[in-house]
Amino acid sequence: MNLVENPDQAKRLARAIVSDVAMYNRDKVESGIKNDTIFDLLADELEEGRQHFLSRVSATLDPEHIYQIAVVDVLIKRAGKFESPIW
Repeated sequence: MNLVENPDQAKRLARAIVSDVAMYNRDKVESGIKNDTIFDLLADELEEGRQHFLSRVSATLDPEHIYQIAVVDVLIKRAGKFESPIW
């Protein structure tokens, strides 16, 4: 399998992976936002997604950074509808 070398494709892939994590773990996302424990509750799932992403994307694109941005954009920004002490 060829590694993704296009930054836009890498961003889309990261968002898709994190979206899947969020979709399959809705209860954890809601609870994690409400209790400010989202990264603890989803640690295993996010790590699995990160490893998958790193295996698919060229290291020249700084994939760690791209994945972390996707985590914030997908998990945190979209969860703004939940009441939380974070905001």
